[in-house]
Amino acid sequence: MGGMPLNDMPWWRWRSNVRSALHMLSDTEFQRGVWLAGVDGYGDVTDAVYRLVEDTWLDNWSAEKYVGTIFRDSQEAALVDSAVLRVLRIMHQVGPDAAVSVYLEHQGWPEAVRAARDAHVRMAVSDGEDPDVPPRTLEVLRIMTRSA
Repeated sequence: MGGMPLNDMPWWRWRSNVRSALHMLSDTEFQRGVWLAGVDGYGDVTDAVYRLVEDTWLDNWSAEKYVGTIFRDSQEAALVDSAVLRVLRIMHQVGPDAAVSVYLEHQGWPEAVRAARDAHVRMAVSDGEDPDVPPRTLEVLRIMTRSA
């Protein structure tokens, strides 16, 4: 995440994980070309969902709780909440171990992708980055969150 300093938010590592997850969940070309194709280094849908909610507990409470620590403002938090709810609804319907194709073929997936895209774009632009660059590998994410 190259534009703004990564550590300008108190919990910037969590922000980085949430952004990475939303980025992957918001990009259908990536999902088909990487997840569906089984390309190593990016995890899968379940990995992205866990990155989205694992440390933040966004599956238990609103992102509004983290305004000023992970999220810059209430609008950013609301967009993240919308994406989390849509993605988790699908995950609970298909199961966390479902194949990538099951997620991509789910009737609610396009809506979940749109919500993730809205949140991803808002966060990327707020961080001074281009939201349309391809998602980074999980190894790059690990390196970025180790340094800075």
